[in-house]
Amino acid sequence: MNLLKYLLVGFVFGIVLTKSEAVSWYRIYEMFQFQSFHMFGIIMTAIITGVIGLQIIKRKKIKDIAGNPIYIQDKEDGNVRLFAGGLFFGLGWALVGACPGPIFILLGSGFMSAALILFGALFGTFLYGVLKDKLPH
Repeated sequence: MNLLKYLLVGFVFGIVLTKSEAVSWYRIYEMFQFQSFHMFGIIMTAIITGVIGLQIIKRKKIKDIAGNPIYIQDKEDGNVRLFAGGLFFGLGWALVGACPGPIFILLGSGFMSAALILFGALFGTFLYGVLKDKLPH
């Protein structure tokens, strides 16, 4: 039954991203060319929603689905590694026109070329796992 809830949320999320055109390669291209506010508006709405949601969780001490308290760890100083990670993420996003969530939405929509993007994302994750002890953290 829990799996069904997660699948339902995933389907709704996929529909919302598709209808808002957040999975459109053209919209992503426009964003990286600074030609349209569309994607920036979606991203800013997500940030504002997340900030409000986190404040509600913190102030009302809301518990997770299992009844455990939600603990939000403080961020440590790591601006260089966050910048480097953001740079790689943004470059990948700009090159393929999809971030991790929309890859699955594109596959579900029948864009089989997104399988190459998924393979690249999985390979990159695997490569990070192999090299993480040698990378600065």
